[in-house]
Amino acid sequence: MPVVKLKKYRSIANRSLQNVLSYRFSYVVTFLSNAINLLAVYFLWAGIYGGRETVGGYTWDQMKTYLLVTFLANSVLSWYSETAISGKILDGSVAVDLLKPIDFQTARFSETLGTSLLEGGISTIILVIFSFFISGLALPHSALVYVLFALSLLGAIAVKFGVVYLAALLCFWSTGSMGIVWTRIALTNLLSGALVPLAFFPGWLERTALLLPFQSIIHTPTMIFLEQAGTLESLKLIGIQCFWGAALWIAGKFMWNWAVRQVTIHGG
Repeated sequence: MPVVKLKKYRSIANRSLQNVLSYRFSYVVTFLSNAINLLAVYFLWAGIYGGRETVGGYTWDQMKTYLLVTFLANSVLSWYSETAISGKILDGSVAVDLLKPIDFQTARFSETLGTSLLEGGISTIILVIFSFFISGLALPHSALVYVLFALSLLGAIAVKFGVVYLAALLCFWSTGSMGIVWTRIALTNLLSGALVPLAFFPGWLERTALLLPFQSIIHTPTMIFLEQAGTLESLKLIGIQCFWGAALWIAGKFMWNWAVRQVTIHGG
């Protein structure tokens, strides 16, 4: 990518970050509500594990760590990023983007990366605070695991953006986004392992989930962080993330071109 174009998208990312900071109060409130949700889920699982050493092959210490990693992986691309894309389509401002000498998909990804810096930072702070009050977390001792985990988080962002972007483009054929958004969230949370680890699923559903891109969002980072995958297996999982990230990106290109042609034909 030429340096000039790279500067354009970097500027978009910076502007997205500044926009979030301008409404930091509402943003902090949203994250506090997510933290309360995390606390509620923690106590729910604490009740499930009452008197049990393991559930579904996970010890209580592993499950506590799983919940925190899930929170981090889910937070780095939040509701704000999703509604920003669908909002442009529904309010018609996407027409302005069509006139700009930039790629719509890359611009939206740049915005996502911009907000992810803040989202990841705040999420990390919340997790550090939680860790002071929670004992027995199953933390890795190898620096390599943390490096592989960081790479898997980047892969998770790419895959989740691909899913979110495709769902947002459906708004070209809809008069609202809420139904699409909640359906996307339900499918993602279920099939990524955000609600419960995929190991808890019936065999047929687990195998199905592992064939879909959603598992790259939560399942892969947690597997790596909990050291349930060796170095080679972790690299393989990250490679699968790269595959799905690229596949979803290409699918987004095709869907965007199709949507724009439809809009042009109907005079929108």
